[in-house]
Amino acid sequence: MNSRLNKLFLMACFAAATQAASAIQPIDQIAAIVNDDVITRGELDQRYKKAVEQLRKQNIQLPPRKLLEQQTLERIITERAMLQHAKKSGLRVDPAQVERAVQRIAEQNKMNLDQLKAALANDGVSFDQFREKISNEILVTRVREREVESRLSISDAEIDSYLKSQTDLGKDEEFNLSHILVTVPENASPEQTQARRSRAQDIVNELAKGVAFEQLSATYSDTPNALEGGSLGWRNAGQIPSLFLDTVRNLKPGQSSDLIKSPNGFHIIKLNDKRGKDVPTVITQTRARHILIKPSELTSESDAINRLTQIRERIEQGGEKFENMARQYSEDAGSAARGGELNWVNPGDTVPEFERAMNALKPGELSQIVQSPFGWHLIQVQERRQQDVTAERQRLLARQSIRERKADEAVDDWVRQIRDEAYVEIRPLE
Repeated sequence: MNSRLNKLFLMACFAAATQAASAIQPIDQIAAIVNDDVITRGELDQRYKKAVEQLRKQNIQLPPRKLLEQQTLERIITERAMLQHAKKSGLRVDPAQVERAVQRIAEQNKMNLDQLKAALANDGVSFDQFREKISNEILVTRVREREVESRLSISDAEIDSYLKSQTDLGKDEEFNLSHILVTVPENASPEQTQARRSRAQDIVNELAKGVAFEQLSATYSDTPNALEGGSLGWRNAGQIPSLFLDTVRNLKPGQSSDLIKSPNGFHIIKLNDKRGKDVPTVITQTRARHILIKPSELTSESDAINRLTQIRERIEQGGEKFENMARQYSEDAGSAARGGELNWVNPGDTVPEFERAMNALKPGELSQIVQSPFGWHLIQVQERRQQDVTAERQRLLARQSIRERKADEAVDDWVRQIRDEAYVEIRPLE
């Protein structure tokens, strides 16, 4: 695989390549059944080979083949269950959004589309398979944002506690962490819980013997980034779950924790490093406005898109002003009366889909039609400015950090619930 391809490109290639491989396998070579879908032995073999390549590139010692196969199969099962759940959600991905994502991937890797197609073909992946996998990734992300991230709430008391912890811990300090998780299914029996505890304790024992954390992560961890050694990167105190914070404070760089029990299962945390951090004093604020159309029983998704498309054309042609169209058509009661004005928006103030689209615009530019959990938007950026951090902004930064931490925890719960609810039948691996 060309080393310039980014992570999304790699994930899509791996998955698409396995589809092509599985298609030529005899139909009785089934590794697992997930609801009404099957995972073939050929698909598992291809994913296993890619996992081996990934570990070798990171100079991580390979786990025993059987254990790595089991971990790889479990990841495919979870991915398949999440995709099935997403497809049942009723959300759809606009083909134009897929094409834009493909174009961005090509640009990020300093390729044009023909070069990207050639790179894919060199790896035995058709361009149609690649686009399908990108579409699936976008769909799962949108469902996760709608079902998990858009429902997060943060109280003033949590912000106060965060700011106090920053003061107590030293707000200039950050921690580089890695993480191993052995999950416990919901409603697990005492016997199941004990079996998972024993497995986690075996990992602690292996760490004590000097086995590399990265190897044990790849072998046993149930986290999505297990093959990357379980790395969480740099986190400040507010981004670390409170359950782990006291443990992290007491670790020295290079040390790993004992078992930490949570509703998800058993965790092991490693402190790789810690450092001072310069607190930013300036942020970029965006002054923006928008028009929102909400799908309903009377307004279909296509109707909402068509209405906004027509509004956009009328504004671009110069016949109508944005603010007048917003007052007349926008269904955002809070901003419609102000001509769609959102005033100055800080990073993290809006949902991810809206913020990504807004950040991609130049002042005065109109967006394409943008979907968020609230409906369909037409966005215009009016201006941007650099603003000094104030006490209010410190609270907003605290809110953003807490949101990131809560999102990590909530997504873990969401993924586990989808996996637990799926019907899974694993066939013996030869």
